[in-house]
Amino acid sequence: MAKRISLREFQQGLSERLVSARRGEGAQALLGIESGSDELPGGSRWLIDLADSGEVTPLPPLTPAPLTKPWFAGIANIRGVLYGVVDFSAWRGGASTPINAQSRLLLVGARHGVNTALLIRRALGLRAQRDMHAAGDAGASAATQGAGDPAPWLGGRFKDPQDQTWTQLRITALLSDPSYLDIAL
Repeated sequence: MAKRISLREFQQGLSERLVSARRGEGAQALLGIESGSDELPGGSRWLIDLADSGEVTPLPPLTPAPLTKPWFAGIANIRGVLYGVVDFSAWRGGASTPINAQSRLLLVGARHGVNTALLIRRALGLRAQRDMHAAGDAGASAATQGAGDPAPWLGGRFKDPQDQTWTQLRITALLSDPSYLDIAL
């Protein structure tokens, strides 16, 4: 049974949380997703800042788009809005994401004026940034794109309390990456 509190206690607690959030004292949450394998640039576990992430939805039927690169999974209709779907694992050079009950779409571009979504293996929920500590970024800095330039969408590498490695995904950099935007064969 839930603990009962008075309206006054509830309002005081809420007021204290709002004040600490304004000061930036609250724990910043990151969205955790899984895509691809550990051998791919960035690994398989990703962290996305909630300010940059979008909605996570179950995978709707995808309409194939002809004459597009193999990593372009198709077009999805989400509540009447069409989204171009990129298989994030295949885009990074890995195997295609399996289509199953755990597969999800992460609508990453709407906030930035681009209707695009990432097809991911599964959403892993929220992770507290305070629980993460910096890890060696050898894997992220070694990942390159094109003619040896570092991939700008790869952020820092972190370890969680279970010693799992996570890579930050920089959504703004991903959406401005020419290779991400070029879906035509």
